[in-house]
Amino acid sequence: MVEAMPLPLDSDLLRTFLAVVDTSSVTRAADIVGRTQSAVSMQIRKLEDVLGDALFERHSRGVVLTPQGLRLVDNARRIVTLLDDTAAALRQPALDGAVRIGLPEEYINSTLPKALGSFAAIHPGVEVTVQQGASMTNVAALEAGEIDLAVVFEPGGKTRNEVLMMDPTVWVTSEQHRTDERRPVPIATYTYLEGGWCDDLAQRNLRKCRIDNRVAYVSRTSGGLMAAVVSGLAIAPLARSSIPAGCRELTADDGYTVIDHSNVVLRISKAGNGKDRIVEAMADAIRRAFAGE
Repeated sequence: MVEAMPLPLDSDLLRTFLAVVDTSSVTRAADIVGRTQSAVSMQIRKLEDVLGDALFERHSRGVVLTPQGLRLVDNARRIVTLLDDTAAALRQPALDGAVRIGLPEEYINSTLPKALGSFAAIHPGVEVTVQQGASMTNVAALEAGEIDLAVVFEPGGKTRNEVLMMDPTVWVTSEQHRTDERRPVPIATYTYLEGGWCDDLAQRNLRKCRIDNRVAYVSRTSGGLMAAVVSGLAIAPLARSSIPAGCRELTADDGYTVIDHSNVVLRISKAGNGKDRIVEAMADAIRRAFAGE
């Protein structure tokens, strides 16, 4: 007996599906994809027919993914991203050479893999070297000509550099251990004595909030601070976007305030070194990743 061939998944249907997922609304998804509401509903039904199962449950406030819909989301995003990267690769002339970038630990596992993957798909002939490090380290490397561009944190406020996003620094605690309820509150910090703008702002913030504290954990990386929070050893100042699972931001209801409205900025070497096109191509990939494109 010959098995029936599975029906192909139409990328247009997947894009419509993702628009509904991202907006939780057929109406708002219609605006995004430039179709009527009825056309979007028809496309979702067609995709459901192909897969043989419902993808959404309809509610008065919008739509919610079914278990089958949840299974499809990640694969749909990968398929659409691959198609977009392939189209971009064919539209642009492939570059050859090398580019060196400095990246903060906070985005190594979140925003930036998309940027690096997209760049590699479009420009496979470019050798990419990544230096993960603190902002001060990467700025120094940039000024010394050791890297070509860097994503770094800066204190909130006006800046001459290109702002990719604003990512507030907040106090974070473990939901399970409720470390913030101890007195004095154990805190994690980057240094004991040398300080830095993050440590200085964090200490001033605690004094302003009149929270008695003690340094319980010292690490030179944000990953170390995250480990301290997750384990319940201390609360820590972290970028809001990098709060670990099982942890939460301490808010005004807990007696805390935002430490700083940090800017995440893109800095590009002024040296050039004959690699302007390659560096700008990488910069564009980073911009798109932070814009969620």
